[in-house]
Amino acid sequence: MPYHKDKQQAFQAAQQGFHDASELYQEIVKDSASYGHQLKHLKNEVNEAYAQIQNALEVASEHQKERLEQFQSDLQSIVMDVNGQDSY
Repeated sequence: MPYHKDKQQAFQAAQQGFHDASELYQEIVKDSASYGHQLKHLKNEVNEAYAQIQNALEVASEHQKERLEQFQSDLQSIVMDVNGQDSY
């Protein structure tokens, strides 16, 4: 059973990391004076979420892998949107 518990804990950590990054992305105010600070914070959250997802993928079930891959795809969309907004 410890293996199953580790698998579930890894998935939950990845899910929470994705949720945190997504929530932060939704809260960013692009024309705010603190946009640069918010962007830096978002970058850290996205990187942490990616790391948690990679960790979870190592032990994930097939169903979990599908969800984790969707999290990765959604994070990539966030990164692409922010990079598009950031180009001068």
